[in-house]
Amino acid sequence: QLQASGGGLVQAGGSLRLSCAASGRTFSTYALGWFRQAPGKEREFVAAISWSSTTYYADSVKGRFTISRDNAKNTVYLQMNSLKPEDTAVYYCAADPTLHIIVVKSTPTYWGQETQVTVSS
Repeated sequence: QLQASGGGLVQAGGSLRLSCAASGRTFSTYALGWFRQAPGKEREFVAAISWSSTTYYADSVKGRFTISRDNAKNTVYLQMNSLKPEDTAVYYCAADPTLHIIVVKSTPTYWGQETQVTVSS
């Protein structure tokens, strides 16, 4: 189980930190990631982190978002800075044994619950 939290309403230029806590199994050897889906759009990859903490980002968030993980807490984070109205979306965390499946295929084995992020202009 993956439980996402930390979403909310923020003004453009502001920051939010999303958290995704895992339960039921240990994800320390899994790749973890974040996706988002804006109204009327397809779900898209946002960021991913390998078991060894190598990170990958979509071009649209590079330099503004930072993904990190705490294996002791079985948790992945997404620090979002300089938020823009176009970042408004439902955000999902995800996990898969293979990083490629998250970054390239966008078909991870485990999906977390959604958390809403709304950025006002």
